[in-house]
Amino acid sequence: MSGVWLFNNKGVARLITNPTKESFELQEPTRAGSATAPGARRKILVYVPTNQVITSYAELEQRFNELGWVRYYPRKPKPDLIQFHRSHSSIHLISLPKNFAHLKCHHLYDIVVKNHSNFEVRDCSPSS
Repeated sequence: MSGVWLFNNKGVARLITNPTKESFELQEPTRAGSATAPGARRKILVYVPTNQVITSYAELEQRFNELGWVRYYPRKPKPDLIQFHRSHSSIHLISLPKNFAHLKCHHLYDIVVKNHSNFEVRDCSPSS
């Protein structure tokens, strides 16, 4: 039998043949950076200078403001996005889902790439 075996917390396994990303997604993530595959480690965004785990947009926006990022309000706003930019003359733009719980790894890494010395993506330890 080929495919991927998935185990839940009770040790029950199921086989997924020809797996796709959709076959691993059981539900919407409940916390930012939640992994799509059951059993995979969740990712967290950390503000490096203070070692603070970012858990809300209020915290993220505060850190962004300190680093010179401001909210961007386009002429035709997208209702499902929050956007930040460095200045009106900058091409740097970070687009994030309006609901913080829907942040995915690619959003976290976009923040890190554009602020490499201030943010890190880390695996969430089981005690976090």
